[in-house]
Amino acid sequence: MSSITTQNNDPPPPNTHFFTTKPKHNKTVILSTITQPFQWLQNLSTQLNPTFILGIFLIHGLQQGFTGSFFRVAADYYWKDIQKLQPSLVQIFAGIYFIPWVFKPLWGILTDAFPIRGYRRRPYFIGAGVIGTVSGTVLAAKGEMAAGVALACFVGVSASMAIAEVTIDACIARNSIEVRSLAPDLQSLCSFCSSFGALVGFVSSGFFVHRLGPQGSLGVVAVPPALTILLGFVIYERRTDALHNEKKQEFVGVIYAVGAFASILGVMLYHKSLKDYPFRTLIFYAQLLYAISGVIDLFFILRWNLKVGIPDYIFVIIEESCTRITGKIKWMPMLVLSTQLCPLGIEGTFFALLMCIDSIGGLISKWGGGLLLHAVNVSRTDFTNLWFAVFVRDLLRFGTLAFVFLVPKKGQSEGLLPSELSGENVSSDGNVDEETLELVPPNVKNEV
Repeated sequence: MSSITTQNNDPPPPNTHFFTTKPKHNKTVILSTITQPFQWLQNLSTQLNPTFILGIFLIHGLQQGFTGSFFRVAADYYWKDIQKLQPSLVQIFAGIYFIPWVFKPLWGILTDAFPIRGYRRRPYFIGAGVIGTVSGTVLAAKGEMAAGVALACFVGVSASMAIAEVTIDACIARNSIEVRSLAPDLQSLCSFCSSFGALVGFVSSGFFVHRLGPQGSLGVVAVPPALTILLGFVIYERRTDALHNEKKQEFVGVIYAVGAFASILGVMLYHKSLKDYPFRTLIFYAQLLYAISGVIDLFFILRWNLKVGIPDYIFVIIEESCTRITGKIKWMPMLVLSTQLCPLGIEGTFFALLMCIDSIGGLISKWGGGLLLHAVNVSRTDFTNLWFAVFVRDLLRFGTLAFVFLVPKKGQSEGLLPSELSGENVSSDGNVDEETLELVPPNVKNEV
């Protein structure tokens, strides 16, 4: 009996176990591998929103990944075969339609600070889609066109992609903050969609360029922006009216950010267009514009902007931008003038003296402004007479124009000091010219 029992309890042969269980296990692994990505997407859609996940697929996958790669290949063939441009000029054009990507902070400011009908993201999806659809359609449908027109359409396509990316990235950042545990998953999804879209775009670009030609194939880039328009209508977004009070401090930061961006524009405008004007002419008109921009504050304080239908936040942004731009245009030639006035040998001392004069002026303006506010009884809770203080400030800005005649008329690259002070006898390396240095008078003999 014991031998029979032992034989009945023996384990099955190894080969029998392998052939009866391995196929079922393989099927389970394969099925799990196939369904796991869909379960992951379903989990993201459940915890966030299905339309938001759709937006990531459309913008990062279809628009950024596919359109970006497709656009790159088709554009090269278009400039080479249709416009017949030289490679050097094509590179310059490529740099021009890359500019919308440089302005990504501006698109971010627009989506954050300028909601439309209570929505921060949806209108900008629609706007980006319209720009890209129109630009791509014109490129493909219009026959022969000037290179400048084609370049404008290329800039439109690029701007569409940049604005759409900034907008969806803002949505991703918001959802990553609200559900922090899903932040890595969202970035993984974005990277996968972008990489897969780029793969499809590069693979299919040659086929479309060969079948439709370089110009006709550019019509493909109009399809993703058209879907972006649809995304703007269906993506879920809460209206911002209820969050108005919570965002007041953030709006102050946005105002200063816009001002900083306007300062950059002012510097670029001066460098590109205004640095060849004479000192007096440029400073006069810059001070005049600076004074006029100050009047905008008076309109705002008296609430005249509401009478013409301009909201406060738009008015504040306009005023800050105008003041910063004109301020930079006024300040840059003053710096150049200060450097031109420095005598050789004491440049550091004299330039510091001129900057000190400016700092003293700023100090006097702050103290004088404080005394004026106290005199007209402007306090933390009473702004009744603030308009008068702003009016006095604007009068002083206009009054400064009476002293512009003291500024030289010469150009900004011309010397202002006499030759003995400007150092015309100094060589380029900063040493005194040996030919003009007399060690011993010519008519005097050396004495031993």
